[in-house]
Amino acid sequence: MLYHLLQRWSEGRHYAYENTLFRGTCAALFCFLFTMILLPRMIRQLVKWKLGDRPEFDHASLNDLTRDKNNVPTMGGLILLGSIALSVLLLSDLTNFYVKMGLVCLFWLGALGAIDDWLKLTSKRRATSRDGLKMHEKLLFQIGLGVVLGFYVYQHGRSNFVVLSPPVEMLPTYNILSVPFYKPGLQLGTTAFMVLTVLVMTGTSNAVNLTDGMDGLASGCVALCALVFVILTYIVGTEDLAAKLLMPHVPRSGELVVLCGAILGSCLGFLWYNCHPARVFMGDTGSLPLGGLIGFVAVVTRQELMLLLAGGVFVIEAISVMVQIGYFKWTAGGRLLRCAPIHHHFHLGGWSEPQTVVRFWLVAAMFAGLALASIKLR
Repeated sequence: MLYHLLQRWSEGRHYAYENTLFRGTCAALFCFLFTMILLPRMIRQLVKWKLGDRPEFDHASLNDLTRDKNNVPTMGGLILLGSIALSVLLLSDLTNFYVKMGLVCLFWLGALGAIDDWLKLTSKRRATSRDGLKMHEKLLFQIGLGVVLGFYVYQHGRSNFVVLSPPVEMLPTYNILSVPFYKPGLQLGTTAFMVLTVLVMTGTSNAVNLTDGMDGLASGCVALCALVFVILTYIVGTEDLAAKLLMPHVPRSGELVVLCGAILGSCLGFLWYNCHPARVFMGDTGSLPLGGLIGFVAVVTRQELMLLLAGGVFVIEAISVMVQIGYFKWTAGGRLLRCAPIHHHFHLGGWSEPQTVVRFWLVAAMFAGLALASIKLR
């Protein structure tokens, strides 16, 4: 809204606000301050509603280590949703197709996570289990979102290619899978594009959710990943820069810089109160949409494989759970790790929680650096 007001006021003159990187920076600062200022009030309200966490694990030692987290308010992700949505509404071009789809992703997964948290904390299910929505229920809505976004993103990219392509022959970029260290990339058909979109959206959303198990772990790692995608999205959305760095140019995708900046700022502001000892947890209300938004941006910018590098910690966390479950079933009860996800394995091995979180942040920073370095190595 603010962007459109400034655009009307400028009367065709060019100002700094038209630059997506400038507006992305403004979004990051706005979300940081918004979250910092309003989260204490949100924490008091969550305490009033008695929405305190009850961490329970299938491991007596881990339950003992996390007993101090009982009754710490959760569903703090509501403030993340509000800050990201408000900054995008104020600072981005609301006529942009990718911005609209990003908002759909934010509210869809935010609602799914909020329902899941609410059921865990308040419903009759709590009397017998701390489960909220069942896994197949969450997957149904996540896959549904991936199908919807994949279809419309593909169709929008194809229609834009027909309109914008010059008379000379050129390769489309809307269906290219950008491969790190490999210049040409891979062309995807409609089915492959749809399947990849569903896998990326669902996988990233759940991977961030799995990572959200220690004070500040998920928020810090998401902030680092979002910083990488601020840079990647700016490159992909700028035609000259994309051509210079041999990356596929996706027209009008640069507006997602504002969305990535908002994710970065809101996570940093949330981390102020979420670091050890945490005063609030984001819950599924925050982790599901944050992961989904990162996955959405990766799909639009054709950087799905780069996400594996930038979000390396999320990949490790998700793989550790799959390996643990597979090994448990294969050996009829054996455990490869002390507990999954893998951050609990190190915690049970003698690392304190702050040590585990900071070391995982360092690993996340190394993955982020590798992802940025790969931009030039093609």
